[in-house]
Amino acid sequence: MTELLWPHGTDLSLALSETVQLTDSSLEKLIGAPQGLEARVFDAMRYAALAPGKRLRPFLVLASAQLFSVARRSALQAACAIEMVHAYSLVHDDLPAMDNSDLRRGRPTCHKAFDDATAVLAGDGLLTMAFEVLAQPDTHGDPAVRCELVAALAQAAGSNGMVGGQMIDLLAEHQTDLDIGAITRLQRLKTGALIAFACEAGAILGKAPQEARLALRGYAHDLGLAFQIADDLLDVEGTTDATGKPVGADAAAGKVTFVSILGAERARAQANLLVGQAIAHLEPFEERADLLRQAASFVVERRT
Repeated sequence: MTELLWPHGTDLSLALSETVQLTDSSLEKLIGAPQGLEARVFDAMRYAALAPGKRLRPFLVLASAQLFSVARRSALQAACAIEMVHAYSLVHDDLPAMDNSDLRRGRPTCHKAFDDATAVLAGDGLLTMAFEVLAQPDTHGDPAVRCELVAALAQAAGSNGMVGGQMIDLLAEHQTDLDIGAITRLQRLKTGALIAFACEAGAILGKAPQEARLALRGYAHDLGLAFQIADDLLDVEGTTDATGKPVGADAAAGKVTFVSILGAERARAQANLLVGQAIAHLEPFEERADLLRQAASFVVERRT
């Protein structure tokens, strides 16, 4: 039996702190620092991937993997892969052609710290390296499991997932008639698909039964929407100092969001409802999923 990364009763703040340490240490080793002229793109990749952050997606991988007694090394490989994809998405999202943001996680965005072309290449490098990491034997001894992870991440990150959601998000700046169903689908693709992969990766690594995967998928679906509503609320109610990025950007761009449709009070109530639903999906795992339960509450209570 694999030793638990976090014993039962571990506080979420401690688990998140340890996730940051473990993920960042692994990312440092995986990204490396070559000596050739290509070193600049590796510098930009590390700048983006190791920017201060909560590492929520890697935490979800590690916490879900623990449910199925997955070895720490395997879980960390998958956790790093998803953080690379997440970091790439932020680098490209901040570019002038997209959201044109100068600040991310409390410091200049990648294209401001380097330049636009280097930022594009850094994002490309992180995305492709994520699949290289998943394909390594260190991720899992069974090639079929590695193939399933690669396929699942490609689905979550590609045009039927995050990329497709980003396309809809860009179009939403010019469409004011989007209803709650359209916004829900947008966020399910843009934000929720990657969160769903993070939760299901542990089940794939652990060769879990279909019922367990469906439970985690349901949890991730509700968690992802709650997370996005909380983000929309922070864009309206938060501060740049607290969030580490510009606030009020959605309203300035004319984007339709959960808050613009529902209002802040109803949006907050909807987020809390989704948290309750997410937690209910974890019932089959009993006390073993306590950290995932805490995480569901955390996403709507956070201020950053």
